[in-house]
Amino acid sequence: MSVLERAQAAPLAPRPSVVNDFSLVVATANGTGSQTANLTLLRSFFKLGLPVHGKNIFPSNIQGLPTWYHIRVSHEGYIARKPAEILVAFNPATAPEDVRALPAGGVCLYHTDLKGLPQRDDLTYYPVPAAELVAGIEVPVKRRPYLANMAYVGVLAWMLGLPLSVIEGALAVQFDHRPKLVEDNLEVVRRAHAWASEHLTKRDPYRVEPMNKTEGLILMTGNEAGALGAVFGGVSVAAWYPITPSTSFMDALREFLSKLRRDEEGHPTYAIVQAEDELAAAGIVMGAGWAGARALTATSGPGLSLMAEFVSYGYFAEIPAVIWDIQRVGPSTGLPTRTSQGDVAFAYTLGHGDTKHPILLPSSIEECFEFGWKAFDLAEVLQTPVFVLSDLDLGMNNWMGRPFAYPDRPMQRGKVLGAEALEAQGGFARYKDVDGDGIPYRTLPGTPHPRAAYFTRGSGHNEEAQYSERAEDYVRIMARLARKFETARRLVPPPAVAHTPGARLGVIAYGTTRYAIEEAKDRLAQKLPFSFLRLRALPIGPEVRDFVAAHEQVCVIEMNRDGQVHGILRAELPEFAPRLRSVAYLDGLPLTAEWVMARLTEEAQRPM
Repeated sequence: MSVLERAQAAPLAPRPSVVNDFSLVVATANGTGSQTANLTLLRSFFKLGLPVHGKNIFPSNIQGLPTWYHIRVSHEGYIARKPAEILVAFNPATAPEDVRALPAGGVCLYHTDLKGLPQRDDLTYYPVPAAELVAGIEVPVKRRPYLANMAYVGVLAWMLGLPLSVIEGALAVQFDHRPKLVEDNLEVVRRAHAWASEHLTKRDPYRVEPMNKTEGLILMTGNEAGALGAVFGGVSVAAWYPITPSTSFMDALREFLSKLRRDEEGHPTYAIVQAEDELAAAGIVMGAGWAGARALTATSGPGLSLMAEFVSYGYFAEIPAVIWDIQRVGPSTGLPTRTSQGDVAFAYTLGHGDTKHPILLPSSIEECFEFGWKAFDLAEVLQTPVFVLSDLDLGMNNWMGRPFAYPDRPMQRGKVLGAEALEAQGGFARYKDVDGDGIPYRTLPGTPHPRAAYFTRGSGHNEEAQYSERAEDYVRIMARLARKFETARRLVPPPAVAHTPGARLGVIAYGTTRYAIEEAKDRLAQKLPFSFLRLRALPIGPEVRDFVAAHEQVCVIEMNRDGQVHGILRAELPEFAPRLRSVAYLDGLPLTAEWVMARLTEEAQRPM
């Protein structure tokens, strides 16, 4: 007996409807064109007004290896990854394991070409005859396998009650309103929907209904949002070397700049340079920042390693620059298409000798945009390289968000002296602390005053920018740089804090772990209430100290093996080190609320 015959023969058991609350995973092979179908589904749910999020778990090769696309729909607004309840099995290599992983009561839509699919009495099976459904559609032969993916979109539409008109609107966006592409794909969806209506009996509880929870929201990737924020922040020079998952950041930046940064005659007023490697890219950015341009580069862990020499130079010579690190799994090449938070400790002290850098930690597309422009202000005010540490999950996946707020202040250029100021005070000492905040004054090349010139020193120097190996000069310069870093504590974005009255447990985290933690916080509200502080930047300010002091136990949740921010907090808050506990885990996948709940419950039972 086939899987379908077995499923159709099983008695129908009444099950309560599950409306707008499910986790869907589409399992295909990389390079088969499933992304179009998956994004169509994502946009369809969004257009129906449902809170939704999609995560693409894809391999690091170009074609052939397994890929899974996770879609979470939640009427409560939760968007953290959740184990599959509905599976689209279109990859014979993973189908057996994928089916076995489904919970009892789950649903499996399977390609009818699959052989040896596990037969479980506690699942609902729906076949998808994809090859049959695309037969007769006049498209090039090489496009036919890609088009076949729309068959599962049609069967899912039948199963969930997703209107075809909504799918048509999503396809129009997907194909930029090109009628032929929209119609070809929509035809497969229609055929699959009609076939399912005629041949299948609905036996699962899942369905969708219109809501209005996405009105006024947008869908965008974190890389696109960060690039747009950089444009609003005044970026005019960008240099890079391709590396996943930061390449799409530079692609988006190029697209935005080409539309928004041209003079009256249509000539570009910006420069984007693909350098020969990441070291060269960092050098270009440092040179541009020294010259007064707002410059950035984007990379990931391996590229950051190569940039260390120039970043150290920028720290000691005090040159503003912005570096986006879209984190992926290391060490070495590691898992280049999986997400992590493994670069924080490395970036915080990147360079040889004693160095420390401000780090911004976005968790949403709104913060990617905000930090896209604020990073330039911070870099220029502090005269130093500033890092923005996103991750692959945030950078490459589509997220819901509110339309971005326009920068609420003029560009902050910091302590830049012009000709008039130089004349009034009779010159300046480039590396001298005049105001007690550790930040010296600088001039820009081309300032029309003879006292504007100075030597930019990556070697030992004194306050007047003269070469020096005198011990007292080095100690004085390094003490001032440390003082400047203390000033950074009050300039970086403060943390977001959600206090729970009476809670003995506190949680500190950063970046995209917030979504699993926020869901876990709601679900544990009665059993294990806790307060939540989300770091938005390093170095930490007094808010973090106050939060830790207010709780008996503080768990630091992060996606790395060694608890990197936990180590930073213990070093900077030594008096509270005993109450700080590391809850670190990294397998390359975004955290789930279930995992957070289990780990926090376990930690709460451990003695102090």
